[in-house]
Amino acid sequence: MIEASVLVPVYRGTSGELRLILIRRSNNGTHGGHLAFPGGKRDLSDRSMLDTALREAREEIGIPENQIEILAELPPTETRTTGFRVHSFLGRIIQPVAWQRNEHEVAEIIDLSLAELVDAEVLDEDAGLLADASAPRRTPFYRVGDDQ
Repeated sequence: MIEASVLVPVYRGTSGELRLILIRRSNNGTHGGHLAFPGGKRDLSDRSMLDTALREAREEIGIPENQIEILAELPPTETRTTGFRVHSFLGRIIQPVAWQRNEHEVAEIIDLSLAELVDAEVLDEDAGLLADASAPRRTPFYRVGDDQ
């Protein structure tokens, strides 16, 4: 398994609503075009999986470590088809004045409220053939951001 980490960045908006940051990956790489949290593979220089998540958040969306308060480490999850074990860290962030998107890795930064994710209009399903499947499989997904 390839070890990777993500930051699950959350913050309170001006009216107090809980907001979540997602990214849409650029078309480069294994997960090109996918919705994701900021994150990536562990580098040899990373001392821990948390270091990986913090480094990737800084590289991909420009959030420095001193603007992130880690609230929890979530259980690792293994991807179905690409061989990654993903370590997730829930972090409260200070919303920047302007996002600093790494254009090579990130096509879009999506800032949405949790209320938007529970809206039935954004949840959808598609039947597609996954790399490890012999028959199409229904896969749920969210329609959010500019490229819905």
